[in-house]
Amino acid sequence: HNAGVYCNQTSYLLKNIVLFNLTNILLFPFLSQQEADSSQTIRAMPGDDVVLPCHVDPPQDLSQFTVEWGRPDLKPRFVHVWHNQKEYLADQNKVFKGRTSLFNDKLKDGNFSLKLSDVRHSDNGRYRCYNPKEKTEYFIQLLVGSASSPGASLSGLDVSSSGVMLDCSAAGWYPEPEMFWLDGDGNIMSAGAAEKSTDPDGVYTVSSRVTVEKRNNNNFTCRVQQRDINQSRETHIHVPDDFFINESSCSVSISFNVILVVMFVLGVAFIIWMKKQNKNEKKKLKQGYLKLKGIIVETKEKLTEKKKDKLIKRTNDEINKLKERKEEIENHVKKIQKQLDEK
Repeated sequence: HNAGVYCNQTSYLLKNIVLFNLTNILLFPFLSQQEADSSQTIRAMPGDDVVLPCHVDPPQDLSQFTVEWGRPDLKPRFVHVWHNQKEYLADQNKVFKGRTSLFNDKLKDGNFSLKLSDVRHSDNGRYRCYNPKEKTEYFIQLLVGSASSPGASLSGLDVSSSGVMLDCSAAGWYPEPEMFWLDGDGNIMSAGAAEKSTDPDGVYTVSSRVTVEKRNNNNFTCRVQQRDINQSRETHIHVPDDFFINESSCSVSISFNVILVVMFVLGVAFIIWMKKQNKNEKKKLKQGYLKLKGIIVETKEKLTEKKKDKLIKRTNDEINKLKERKEEIENHVKKIQKQLDEK
């Protein structure tokens, strides 16, 4: 039974949607002016609860009919649907789950306004209130903006202009904001184009740098603003006189720096020359050592040869002496033998 009721509800809802599309095609020339007249913008900040207005004029009881809130750029497009005397949320886009409601007690007066709670940047867009009974649609633009206070700081000195560089940045802005600098009298100062970046949700971070020169009060203001959501934030910074460089001290500083640079270059050149000289000396010593080593080896070899020759000669002399001694002994033996034979 419940399945049958659900199917009947779905069939009835689809029938009304198809009827609306056909009616919209046929009656578009007559509805376009009414759509333009009924469009307005609702502005909010993240976390706010907003009411998107939608009324039937003259007032009629809408509790018996199907009425739809939707966002054409989403799939599914349904934000909140009233059907068969109750809320029908089966096809509701999940990003709106638990955050939408109607003023049920005012439906009988033709009030189909939608309350959207805890709005966020992803809720930005064009919403459509469709009344199939009157065959009309009303469009509401929701703009969820955000803002935060900027931070300013001293980032360095600009020696070329004797000025001081100031940085300013702000995150969490939507829609795209403007950032500019003001002097102590409230006049806009000349600065480069602000740098902007966005996160995945399209929320902006903006930053800017300006070079300031010494003034009467040295007070400066960084301001961020977004006209569409009527939001403006600013921060003030004071630069002490001591931070600015006067021209004379600047010239002395530059001259001193030039002298330091020259001395540094000369010192580096001297160190390089000394290292090169030491390298040459080491090379010469190494070559001399190798040459001396060669001479020693050669001399040693020569001495070894001489000792070897001397030893051979001495050995030969000893052999010759032994041979002579051998001959003498043999001659003596022969002589004794001869004497023995004669006797």
